[in-house]
Amino acid sequence: MKRLLKFLTEYKKECILAPLFKMLEAIFELFVPLVISGIIDRGIGGKDAAYIGRSCGLLFALALVGLVSSLTAQFFAARAATGFAAKLRNAVFKHINGLSYSELDRLGSSTLITRMTSDINQAQSGVNMTLRLFLRSPFIVFGAMIMAFTVNPQEALIFVITIPALSLIVFGIMVITMPMYKKVQGMLDLVLNRTLENLEGTRVIRAFGMEEEETGRFRQENDALAHMQRLVGRISGLLNPMTFVVVNAATIALLYTGAFKVDSGNLTQGQLVALVNYMSQILVELIKLANLIVTVSKAIACADRVADVLDLPFGMEEGENPLPAPEKGVPAVEFIKVCLRYREGKDALSDISFKVMPGQTVGIIGGTGSGKSSIVNLIPRFYDASSGQVKLNGVDVRDLKKAELRKSIGVVPQKAVLFKGTIAENLRWGKEGATEEELVSALETAQARDFVFDKPEGLKFQINEGGKNLSGGQRQRLTIARALLKEPDILILDDSSSALDFATDARLRAAIGGLSKNMTVFIVSQRPVSVMNSDLIIVVDNGRISGVGRHEDLIKNDEVYREICLSQGIEA
Repeated sequence: MKRLLKFLTEYKKECILAPLFKMLEAIFELFVPLVISGIIDRGIGGKDAAYIGRSCGLLFALALVGLVSSLTAQFFAARAATGFAAKLRNAVFKHINGLSYSELDRLGSSTLITRMTSDINQAQSGVNMTLRLFLRSPFIVFGAMIMAFTVNPQEALIFVITIPALSLIVFGIMVITMPMYKKVQGMLDLVLNRTLENLEGTRVIRAFGMEEEETGRFRQENDALAHMQRLVGRISGLLNPMTFVVVNAATIALLYTGAFKVDSGNLTQGQLVALVNYMSQILVELIKLANLIVTVSKAIACADRVADVLDLPFGMEEGENPLPAPEKGVPAVEFIKVCLRYREGKDALSDISFKVMPGQTVGIIGGTGSGKSSIVNLIPRFYDASSGQVKLNGVDVRDLKKAELRKSIGVVPQKAVLFKGTIAENLRWGKEGATEEELVSALETAQARDFVFDKPEGLKFQINEGGKNLSGGQRQRLTIARALLKEPDILILDDSSSALDFATDARLRAAIGGLSKNMTVFIVSQRPVSVMNSDLIIVVDNGRISGVGRHEDLIKNDEVYREICLSQGIEA
């Protein structure tokens, strides 16, 4: 939790004023039993109606000032807590966006969603409750004990015994429950992950008739979470009854010993009532403190999980150099003995070396899992090479500013991702403020114009989340149009036409080939027909380059490429 306190620095005033007003409320509250004691002893005992009237007016004034102080404290505490949560959520979101694919793969989307939502909400509640009660409750408890000494030192010794016993119960349960709450949040990650997988894979689950199996797995994980929540809830639930037992026992002792002192004249009835009221105040505040401890325990556990995300170092250091302009004779893209390893295990890519000149169209082909996508993912620095160099215009990509690097590259990933909104809004991710003519031109090149304008809404057609109301081929063509609108120096089509028929795929490649001759194009595909007219074809097999050249040479000299072509009916 300490690591996140920096997000409260802008709310120093609120963090000071909220506890101060709560302390002011507590001070007025501590005077109430003394006023009531005076009413009983002097007002009622002495039959002084005027004194009773003045005392009742004082009680009303104390209540009014206490209410105003409480509301003011609530306002400042809520303002600080919501501001803290907003800044923390922005910081976490920004940090997540700066992580490389490697860190995101390792963390997983479910745990990141939990930490962005549930964990930060718990931390917000912890800050709010702490500002309101963390000083007030102990102040009332010890203030009541001190006030008890002013009433009767001998009877106040009961308070001296009661308060340490209560503190031992409260903080003992806190020590036990804190790690358990952290475990509960981790189990919540598993349940959320299972939910996300089932929502995203609904069609597959139904197609294979796995509804019952997935329901069983979810029930098992959900039951484990519920069991842990019940366990920690039972332990936390001991706080109230145990504090009630101790305080009520102390109240009984107070009444028993106080009765003898009243009978002997060493204690007045009003003083005994005041002592009982102070014990009642301690009971109420310790119940609040117990609930606060539960909330703070959750908040600390959740805050630590959020801090772990913020403490996760970026796997990629930001470069400092701008991307230089293409020079004659300098390759647009160059790989020099590149190797890539994902987490632990063997290299996914080994000794990858090739050169691509500006304006060339490069086809990358190979079997499933051969490493085609891994190669193109190194160009925009989605991953960093484990060894070797990837150069753009003669400069190592690790030395370039990420923003400039990615601004010059248009990427169409394997999975076509669209966002909820209109077609125009999705396309303008490629170029903010693009005119309608530019949008239409990009759609024409991507072979998407017809199906877009066949819809009555045209560019204003609303796309559902993830593009679920479009076919796979339509989604792919829109993502290609979005990348083309960017007018990149390097265009990467990562198996992005797999859902297209051969005729549409051919027209798409012809249209892209007719664009600026300065654009370097990478086409990743498992179809030889998609890459056979490329200026350069790179054949990848098991993470290594099997051959580099043109179609005519490779089909004769490269066994891997020849097998792929023959399997799809293409002969030499």
